[in-house]
Amino acid sequence: VHAVYGTLNAEGTPPGYVAAIDPRHPSLGMRVLSMSNDGNDDESSTPESRREQFETMMSGYFPPANGTYSVIRKLAGVAEGTELTGKTALECNQEFLNAVSFAKGCYLGQELTARSQHTGSIRKRILPLIVVDVNTEVPRPWMMAHMIQEMGPDAIGPDSFLDLGEGVGTPPPLPKISAPGAGGIVAMLMGSVLPLPKEGESDDGQTVTATEESSENVANLQKEGERLMEEVASVAVPGAKIVDKKDGKTIGKVVSAPAPGTTVLLAQMRLDRMGLLGGEEMWSRTNRILIGDGTKELRYLPFMPLWWSDIGADGKEKVVEESSE
Repeated sequence: VHAVYGTLNAEGTPPGYVAAIDPRHPSLGMRVLSMSNDGNDDESSTPESRREQFETMMSGYFPPANGTYSVIRKLAGVAEGTELTGKTALECNQEFLNAVSFAKGCYLGQELTARSQHTGSIRKRILPLIVVDVNTEVPRPWMMAHMIQEMGPDAIGPDSFLDLGEGVGTPPPLPKISAPGAGGIVAMLMGSVLPLPKEGESDDGQTVTATEESSENVANLQKEGERLMEEVASVAVPGAKIVDKKDGKTIGKVVSAPAPGTTVLLAQMRLDRMGLLGGEEMWSRTNRILIGDGTKELRYLPFMPLWWSDIGADGKEKVVEESSE
C-alpha cells in the first residue's frame, strides 16, 4: 500500500492498481494498493518488485519521500493500529473520521460506543501535541488560545481569529491547525526554516545584511532542536504518563512516539485540562510537564486538527439545534 500526496484524483488507475482517497480525511492523501499481475507468482509480482515498479511509474510526477506518511499522520492528529488498543472509539475520535455510525449496526463494540454517545460523556481524547523547551517562545496561536481561556473570547479581536484557524464566529479554545500548518510551525521551532536576511547600515553608511548572524542563530537553533528531539524521543514512549508539574497530576498518556524529525506526538489527554470542557480548568502557555521517566521539565502545545468537530461540555460533538419559526 502506498500513500500519495498532492492530488485528489483517484480515477483512471492503470492495471494492477486500486486507488482511493483516504476515507478518514483527505489530508492523509490518496492510498494506492498494488496487486500481483494477473495472479502470476513470478518475480515481477513480489512486494519488493511491485514497490520498485510503482516508484518508477510515479517518479516523474511525485518524488519519493519515505517516512512522510507517519509524519503527516501525526501532524494531522490521526491515531491508528495499536495506538487505538484499550480505548473506546470516541476517545480515539473515530466518529470524526467516518469510522463510526450511530445509525446502523451491528459491529464490534457497538453497544459501548452507542452508550457513550447517548448516555455518557467523553473525558479523554487523543490529541496531537508539540513538545518544546520551557525557554522556547510560545507561538502566537497558543498565546491567543491562552488569552481566550483565561479572559474569554472577547479578549481578542476578530482579526486574531485567523491565528487560531478560524475565520468567523466564536474562536476555539485551542488552535485549530492543518497538518501542513503544524509542520510549518514545527520547522520554525526546530530551525529548519531559514529567516529572511535583515538589512541594516554599517558605520560607513553601506547597506549590509545580517546573514552571518542569522546563519549562526539558525545553527544554534538547529542544535537545540536536535538535542530536544533526542530528549523527547527517549522519554515519550507509548504508555508514558504526562504529569503536570503544577499539581503533580497525570493529565495524559503518550499513545504514539514523536514523528521522525519532530517533537510532535499523539497523546490521550484529559479534555478538562486542555480547557475544552468549559470548566474552571484550563490550558496555560506557561505549563510545565514531565513525560515518562524523564526529569527535565518540558512544555506542551496542544492543537485541534481541522477535521475535529466542535465539542461540548460532555466531550462529545456539539449538536446545533435548528430553530423553528
